[in-house]
Amino acid sequence: MDALQQGANALFILLGAVMVLAMHAGFAFLELGTVRRKNQVNALVKILVDFSVSTVMYFVVGYSVAYGTGFFVGAEELAAKNGYELVKFFFLLTFAAAIPAIISGGIAERAKFWPQLLATAVIVGVIYPFFEGIAWNQHFGVQAWLLANTGAEFHDFAGSVVVHAVGGWIALGAVILLGARSNRYRKDGAISAHPPSSIPFLALGAWILTVGWFGFNVMSAQTLDKISGLVAVNSLMAMVGGTLVALVLGKNDPGFLHNGPLAGLVAVCAGSDLMHPLGALVVGCVAGAIFVVMFTLTQNKWKIDDVLGVWPLHGLCGTWGGIAAGIFGSKALGGLGGVSLSAQLVGTGLGVAWALVSGFVVYGLLKASLGLRLSQEEEYDGADLSIHKISATPEREANW
Repeated sequence: MDALQQGANALFILLGAVMVLAMHAGFAFLELGTVRRKNQVNALVKILVDFSVSTVMYFVVGYSVAYGTGFFVGAEELAAKNGYELVKFFFLLTFAAAIPAIISGGIAERAKFWPQLLATAVIVGVIYPFFEGIAWNQHFGVQAWLLANTGAEFHDFAGSVVVHAVGGWIALGAVILLGARSNRYRKDGAISAHPPSSIPFLALGAWILTVGWFGFNVMSAQTLDKISGLVAVNSLMAMVGGTLVALVLGKNDPGFLHNGPLAGLVAVCAGSDLMHPLGALVVGCVAGAIFVVMFTLTQNKWKIDDVLGVWPLHGLCGTWGGIAAGIFGSKALGGLGGVSLSAQLVGTGLGVAWALVSGFVVYGLLKASLGLRLSQEEEYDGADLSIHKISATPEREANW
């Protein structure tokens, strides 16, 4: 029976890892559909290569930083318990690799290729697992201190803060240091529209992410005996809440509509195992509103050229999710309880501060040393031709 249980747990978390791995195709197609046609190839290449660099760095350094477990032992030891620890690494790696995938959307269309890969190595190897260890592995006594002083630990079941807020706030520093795309904001005050190249690809990316998210959230239980249907239904309710509010506030805009479910899912991650489904619906609705309102402000008023809106979507909705777990996870609002709003505020604040400072430090050093953005001519030609020497539709440029 033990062997069967171990095998079932390994299979369970492997399925979760595969579902979240598939989400990276969603990141790729969401970015591909949102950027202009001359940057589509770059979107596809970045996500795959960032994932590969993330895998190596998390295997060699990051997983050990977060959990104190290394893999430089014999294969016989690694295969113990059906290789559960290895598959758990695979699952958690897909979370870690989401950080550069998030950042990629913010800095799209004008970022250099190789400096971003160096940033990925540092972020996934050190910066992300440092906070991951605090939130999910009791590092530095932070959780113990919160428990002693607020009556509960910081609760983030599936990464609203640990993954999404951290990724979004790192991206904000990168976007600000990189600067806006050429001619996006003109000297006369006019804003040049850079419309999406493909609404179908954008929608496909959003759908892939949405489906994979149920692996992201439900499989965060990590063992079969801890699986919760409540997590699945709460994820569903937050998803539709975000969609409907984004539809209304976004005035039928398909870009807002297809990011709405993602906003709801980002926000529900933290408390999806605690909330009542109606609470999750409200959380998703608020997240949908946050995305539409804040994306509009950042792009049109504050002139922060965050191409995919990753700071509003992941940074702000993730922050809201960390706080919302302390509100809607409470018994007073129909939740299971065992969570403290004070602890959620402190834990969320720590994650945001660490990510924001880290983003400015990492990308600031890269800007000062290697440079962050393409030349004006390279940006005009597009990242596809400038970096990869081929466009997404080369037959259109061929001379027949």
